[in-house]
Amino acid sequence: MESSAKVTEKLTNPRLSLQCEKIAKDTITIRSLDWDRSRFDIEFGLRNGTTYNSFLIQGSKTALVDTSHIKFNTNWFKILKSQIDLKRIDYLIVSHTEPDHSGLISELLNHNPKIEIFASKVAIQFLKNQVHKTFKSTIVKTGSHLDLGINPASGIQHHFEFLSAPNLHWPDTIFSFDHSTNILFTCDAFGLHYCSDELFDEKPELIEPDFRFYYDCLMGPNARSVLQALKRIANLPPLNTIAVGHGPLLRHHLDLWTNNYQNWSNERSKGEQYAAVCYLSQYGFCDRLSQAIAHGVSKTDAQVQLIDLRGTDTQELTNLIGDAAAVVVPTWPNKAEPELRSAIGTLLAALKKKQWIAIYDAFGGNDEPIDALASQLRSLGQKEAFSPLRVKQIPDGNTFQKFEEAGTDLGQLLNKKKNIAIMKSLDSDLDKALGRLSGGLYIVTATQGKGESQRSSAMVASWISQASFNPPGLTVAVAKDRAIEALMHVDDQFVINILKEDNYQHLLRHFLKRFPPGANRFAGINILEDMAPGGPVLTDALAFLSCRVAKRLEGPDHWIIYSLVEQGNVADTEANTAVHHRKVGNHY
Repeated sequence: MESSAKVTEKLTNPRLSLQCEKIAKDTITIRSLDWDRSRFDIEFGLRNGTTYNSFLIQGSKTALVDTSHIKFNTNWFKILKSQIDLKRIDYLIVSHTEPDHSGLISELLNHNPKIEIFASKVAIQFLKNQVHKTFKSTIVKTGSHLDLGINPASGIQHHFEFLSAPNLHWPDTIFSFDHSTNILFTCDAFGLHYCSDELFDEKPELIEPDFRFYYDCLMGPNARSVLQALKRIANLPPLNTIAVGHGPLLRHHLDLWTNNYQNWSNERSKGEQYAAVCYLSQYGFCDRLSQAIAHGVSKTDAQVQLIDLRGTDTQELTNLIGDAAAVVVPTWPNKAEPELRSAIGTLLAALKKKQWIAIYDAFGGNDEPIDALASQLRSLGQKEAFSPLRVKQIPDGNTFQKFEEAGTDLGQLLNKKKNIAIMKSLDSDLDKALGRLSGGLYIVTATQGKGESQRSSAMVASWISQASFNPPGLTVAVAKDRAIEALMHVDDQFVINILKEDNYQHLLRHFLKRFPPGANRFAGINILEDMAPGGPVLTDALAFLSCRVAKRLEGPDHWIIYSLVEQGNVADTEANTAVHHRKVGNHY
């Protein structure tokens, strides 16, 4: 392997490619570049595609860390065979079993059925159901080891140490550390959805926004688990590289990335109140739907903990459910296996009357009826956090938006007392002075997708200001818990509807009311759907501006969205803009 040259392979689809490069002694990566992937788990939009990274390490024996997505099947094996005879691969380390990393395991076992799989106990169980064939396996956890022996060409002995990292972001995740190269293989953790020929993180400013977005969507809801994993990493020798499963490998700015994870997770884990969002791994759409709810909760700065009912031991499950301020549970199979029945019994026994409770449809095909389960939970004396979330067809963008909005409502419910206390705590003179800052009144609208998968939202805004002449640009302050925030990432389009001073009250009343999760914000409002790209134009608006997001700046409780104005028009050149005057400056 020391003589292996850099290999690049273009697939029939020019927007799929493969990259094979040496990253350390006796260690290469095979990166599957998916340039045009636009969504991850349906609900999370991607701006820059993604990659699926696997790794080959050779001592006297050879180990492969993870495989790839099934769409790269033929050419991935072609690249792998150019590096090694598949019969000479001794071990496959499965970081976790999500299909984008394990999609080629079954085919690999067809080529070499003698491979021994090293993975967590939960991962081994999942794989047995996934590959439908027998295989040799070893269960690993924190403190387990694998010695590859000395590579005769380099004279280096490759020795792996394993660390359990459950819930990052699946319950079966493990990290693998090669003591000879000081490379930590983390799969999803520290990753990002960013497709580039650049192998390493040499330009952090290019990938930081995607790194943060990935954390917020996939790692933030498990911030407590992130902190536990960071503690385990701290016991290792200094890292040379974090070999992630998605995006460029992290080598040049390790302190930046690890400190970000530490700080963001500390922030998300502070405070005692949290929502426990339960799911059943590898059942129906539980994994993705629970992530959407958890992401919605975390947008409000409330605490959230994802809990896999299949992968969490009894004592930990009891503690997590009992300590939670709110508990969200999925429908479960009406013919659940004994272990799951036991976990459900533990969950129900751990509930307390003071808790908020909610239920959602897992859409697994043979679920217990959601109304029956909702009635069962109500009979236990809990308060309903939100109405049961029903799924009547395969989840699409609208479904995930509905679930995220329900999570946001739950987060706002948990934060209600805290937010009232914050408003009361500010100095009254300061409040009055801030309140003298006036602004216009606007309705921001945004739409993405077409047909049944279309997602749309709207909000009342007053914190909008012109920010540049050439090109014409403006800033919009969007509270982090606004549903529309998910539709205002870099390169997204939206529309600012400028309200007219003598004709705006009916629009304010409509858009300021509380909408149920997934409700159509524009029902009963006259709109022009095709007037401008990005979102509807309100018929009663004084003017509109169609904008494209150029940058996002994070503030404590708002995102500052800098956008370029691409189109606009005025309906009444004689009318004035409606103006918003506040009495105090600590709330809208």
